[in-house]
Amino acid sequence: MIRADGQAADFLPLNGTDYIEFYVGNAKQAAYYYQMAFGYELIAYAGPETGVREYASYVLKQNKVRLVLTTPMHPDSPINQHISKHGDGVKVLAIWVDDAEYSWKATTERGAKSYEEPTTLTDEFGEVKVSAIHTYGDTIHRFVERKNYTGAFMPGYKAMEGKVKSEPVGLLHIDHCVGNVELGKMDEWVKFYEDVMGFKLILTFDDEDISTEYSALMSKVVSNGTGYVKFPINEPAAGKKKSQIDEYLEFYHGPGVQHIAIATHDIIGTVSELQRRGVEFLRVPVTYYETVLERVGKIDEDIAPLRELGILVDRDDEGYLLQIFTKPVEDRPTLFYEIIQRKGAKSFGKGNFKALFEAIEREQAIRGNL
Repeated sequence: MIRADGQAADFLPLNGTDYIEFYVGNAKQAAYYYQMAFGYELIAYAGPETGVREYASYVLKQNKVRLVLTTPMHPDSPINQHISKHGDGVKVLAIWVDDAEYSWKATTERGAKSYEEPTTLTDEFGEVKVSAIHTYGDTIHRFVERKNYTGAFMPGYKAMEGKVKSEPVGLLHIDHCVGNVELGKMDEWVKFYEDVMGFKLILTFDDEDISTEYSALMSKVVSNGTGYVKFPINEPAAGKKKSQIDEYLEFYHGPGVQHIAIATHDIIGTVSELQRRGVEFLRVPVTYYETVLERVGKIDEDIAPLRELGILVDRDDEGYLLQIFTKPVEDRPTLFYEIIQRKGAKSFGKGNFKALFEAIEREQAIRGNL
């Protein structure tokens, strides 16, 4: 099939990220954290009060970002087994599609391992069709078709308002989600996304691009044709000491989602408010800002608040971006967030890699994991 612009259409049309589901030890407390620290609104709930006996789930939303926090009710639950192994972490990267049954058939025929056959969920608000396939580690992709649904989230959930007043911080949508995989597995998973899901390899970073005196990693970025869904995939590379990917794999006990990048139109305002609420960010040396404008050229923002907040800047052929990374948001040094504002740039901040990873190494050293 050919699109109106003359380009070949994706065999697997994807509309974007539908939601990200975390398996967590205490969903009620995690939901409070995300409401108060990140400004999400509680919109739906499933649990014993709604007739669900196996788990409780809280659905949080801010603009187009939707998180689901799920906790098990019983020790032999697969959810509990996931938490026991990985700690709190991402289980589901759900993708919004027009046809969940076709998406499942198209990917399983191309070699994906099925996790959930196409299923139709119904309630008084209509129907949602879902299906799912395995990806790296214990992570899954769920295809979600919701064009015939008007409820708060999906059947099985009831609309719910939070008891606390949460104020949004300007988070807009998921920009990309990064996966960490074992040494030698990156190319295997890039091929999975190319062959099974029709993605294209759009960027490659080797250990020369992403290295410090002590450690290195390699990364490749795959994207669907529209660019709505992008997945960088990292693997460790040889270095004098343990890389951040090695540390993640050790404490997550396998491959998984390393970080979630969320877009904003006003990174200075967003990060200022997040820091005020206690969210901790990685910091680079102030000397970074002495030469940053020589490297990236003119930008719209005053350098002073960027320096004060620790926001990084990089440029590519199409514009520039501003980005900053939180410290891990779990007790294990695993999942963290990136806040990103794109001013035309479509890249991922290659010019910041060295300063960023040196900052990560300083945190690793404090934890005794470098």
